[in-house]
Amino acid sequence: MFNQNFLWGASTAANQAEGGWNEDGKGISVIDVQARGEKVPREETPGVLQGRYYSSHKAADFYHHYKEDIAMFARMGLKAYRMSVAWTRIYPNGTEEAPNEVGLRFYDEVFDELHRYGIEPVVTVSHYESPYALSLKGGWAERKMIDYYLKYCKTLFERYKQKVRYWITFNEINCALVPFGIMTACGIYSGISDPGNTEEIRFQSLHHQFIASAKAAALARSINAEFQIGCMTASMVHYPLTCSPDDVLLTQQTNQMKNMFCPDVMIRGRYPGYAMRYLKDHHINIKMCPQDHEILKNGTADFFAFSYYMSNCCGKNPDAEKTAANLAEGLKNPYLQASEYGWQIDPSGFRYFMNEVYDRYQVPLMVVENGLGAKDILENGAVHDRYRIEYLKAHIEALDETLEDGVEVIGYMPWSALDLIALSTGNIEKRYGFIYVDADNEGRGSYKRIPKDSFYWYKKVIAANGKDLEID
Repeated sequence: MFNQNFLWGASTAANQAEGGWNEDGKGISVIDVQARGEKVPREETPGVLQGRYYSSHKAADFYHHYKEDIAMFARMGLKAYRMSVAWTRIYPNGTEEAPNEVGLRFYDEVFDELHRYGIEPVVTVSHYESPYALSLKGGWAERKMIDYYLKYCKTLFERYKQKVRYWITFNEINCALVPFGIMTACGIYSGISDPGNTEEIRFQSLHHQFIASAKAAALARSINAEFQIGCMTASMVHYPLTCSPDDVLLTQQTNQMKNMFCPDVMIRGRYPGYAMRYLKDHHINIKMCPQDHEILKNGTADFFAFSYYMSNCCGKNPDAEKTAANLAEGLKNPYLQASEYGWQIDPSGFRYFMNEVYDRYQVPLMVVENGLGAKDILENGAVHDRYRIEYLKAHIEALDETLEDGVEVIGYMPWSALDLIALSTGNIEKRYGFIYVDADNEGRGSYKRIPKDSFYWYKKVIAANGKDLEID
């Protein structure tokens, strides 16, 4: 069912792969002040301290290896590469009048290199990379942040209007509402440095991102009518733990607020009734301007991008067994196996989610993250990651069934193109890539790139346009 224009690809993000954190005029982002701690994956630090290890500072060093990496992407046969631009490489503090020309030239070279191999760039404008200087001023809790973001967008859209067609305004925008310990406090999602931020502040920050995204969509179309603008969320699929009506209703409400609220606003162009009920019941007052309703209505997204890794169960039993999860703890599903990190593997949930959102929105879908994090072992110059191949095979089979269901999916870009810093752990040890990067959790290593078994398997899948999924 995969057509000839299907975008087979892979994904990364600047803050997790790029490195070069303070080179060529780049400023400090909110991720750059996340030091890897002993007891928690990352801990908030006031600025960058001497003697601490910050995994984002070098990451996978794409900044110095991009030509080599893109050549390897081409060897794998990628038709698309989902990436992000580091905001602070363009506007180091977010408030400068003029952009950093050296940073702009770097992405010119990246896009030119991609096009040289016929690889379509899919670009996320903001992927957890708000300027740290703006976080100290309140981040997205302040409406002024919209203006800084739009200036940044205008620079990108005008500079790359002939080089990039697909733009995603925010990465996993629904994660702004997920309490995620100290990482949320430091502002990875909302760009807020105040660790005391409340649920009301998170909703206010999200509203400002909604307005910024809608204005960016309208701005983009005024610059190039061929631009395709996407919203992007993290899919957090929940099933009822039991058939108790209370569990079923709780699951519906959970899926509404976690999965549907953000795309309802960004694709339908308005706040849904269930969200207004939630705000009322939780005594949350969002400050809105009179024109906000029209802004949302006139700046809707063209396509729906999302990440999918796993599913969870939802129920009211406080003693139910819990399991690890992407972004939030969930209840264990007795019918599913899990990865070594406790993430439940559920290809059927992948198909279920795509059918749900396509029925609801009737816009093209783009899978921009899907993958398995594991402690890969390099042995005799090779990585035999059959477990990753089996995971991806099962999800591509589910994707094929989804296309047969009549769902319009235009691209599949697993996480990740090469090993990078995992957001959930803050280190490279939890590897996702098709390409092994020879580095450890302290940034030691040759940084040599080594194709894994999954690299060659995915190359075969792409060459056969999804018709050959056999594992050798």
